[in-house]
Amino acid sequence: MSSSVPTQMKAAAIDRFGGPEVLGVKTLPVPKVGKGEVLIRVSTAGVGQWDPAEREGEMESYKGTKASFPYVLGSDGAGTIAAVGEGVDRFKAGDKVYAFGFLNDKGGFYAEYVAVKADYVSHVPRGLSEEQAGVLAADGLTALEGVDDMLKVREGTKLLVYGASGGVGHLAVQFAKRLGAKVLAVASGKDGVELAKRIGADKAVDGRADDVEKAVREFAPDGLDAALVLAGGDHRKVLALVKKGGHIAYPNGVVPEPKGPDGVRVSSYNGEPNADAQARLNKLIEAGPFHVEVSKVFRLDDAHQAHEAVGKHHLGKLALRIH
Repeated sequence: MSSSVPTQMKAAAIDRFGGPEVLGVKTLPVPKVGKGEVLIRVSTAGVGQWDPAEREGEMESYKGTKASFPYVLGSDGAGTIAAVGEGVDRFKAGDKVYAFGFLNDKGGFYAEYVAVKADYVSHVPRGLSEEQAGVLAADGLTALEGVDDMLKVREGTKLLVYGASGGVGHLAVQFAKRLGAKVLAVASGKDGVELAKRIGADKAVDGRADDVEKAVREFAPDGLDAALVLAGGDHRKVLALVKKGGHIAYPNGVVPEPKGPDGVRVSSYNGEPNADAQARLNKLIEAGPFHVEVSKVFRLDDAHQAHEAVGKHHLGKLALRIH
């Protein structure tokens, strides 16, 4: 460990599973950087929709091992490389990076320092601030893998993005447009519709106030080619408008699970970090002006407030400022 790295750090951690009140700032040891890992001095951490479920202990079954406390939350973030482990040559101290670390054994990103596998780390794309990069990894990979790997949208694909003003959704709209799709965005609220239009959706409607079925019929008279479902709600009638041979995809955790009509494939998936997807993500972002919506930034001391806010209406992503 470099001499400039302290031995102790501040982190928003929990001593037990429970409500937002169990989140508090503690002084903890800086994690040791192992072989194939990097140590990141975190500037911004993303607040994920799933973070409250993790705080309540609902992710234990995914992890396969029992949680040890104090437990530091946070699946992604951005900052500066503070140290590199043995065998890492892609990064050096001082590099600006963002990274993914869902259920990371060495602790999450709600901390001044995090040690993660170098394979899950990327340089910050040109044109993005550190704050924007801090909320990008988990939602960006989920968005890209949904439109590109699962649905394989291409030039002319008529795609419905349901939940288009959320963290994953507003990124998925932009990736789909860069891959040549025609996008109908179902967003939340007037502000959500405005955001979807601003980032290039061909048509945007309010899922709560507008006639979504009518909008789909006008947008795709012969039926939708594909749908990416990122938000709960009653989507049955809308998804019935995906044509035979079409494909509906959704990340695991969307409730109720989307159902499609006969002859339409329905697939669930997880946003997973891998070097190929991360390289494609950066390339698509750097292909032109790209917008990452960070609607509110909380201080580390206010992590509990961020957890209360994540369940309420907001656009894009919430973040914690660490440094």
